[in-house]
Amino acid sequence: MFFRARKKNSREVSLYEPIGTDKEGNEISLLDIIEVEQVDIVETMQLKEETKRLQMLLPQVLDSREEEIIRLRYGLGGEKELTQREIGERLSISRSYISRIEKRALEKLREAMEKE
Repeated sequence: MFFRARKKNSREVSLYEPIGTDKEGNEISLLDIIEVEQVDIVETMQLKEETKRLQMLLPQVLDSREEEIIRLRYGLGGEKELTQREIGERLSISRSYISRIEKRALEKLREAMEKE
């Protein structure tokens, strides 16, 4: 009975149990390998704030076609992100023209954000 109980437990693995060594000879455990991405709350809040500013600037700085292309390209306002080719097909214009409009619109937005 002891061996049967031990067999069931043998499949359990501890996060702290050594599983090998690194190049320098130090023991490595599962805990060392598992990466947990730390959420930076300040960075998250900053991103939300900048997104709100950008949403307010879009209609003020860009004409309707530029705004539509930027919204479609970057998935703003709940839209799905599309490629330049997909946007071109949707608006019946070439991918290269979408690229030029996008570049000009991003420059306008950059200048407006720097002024604030």
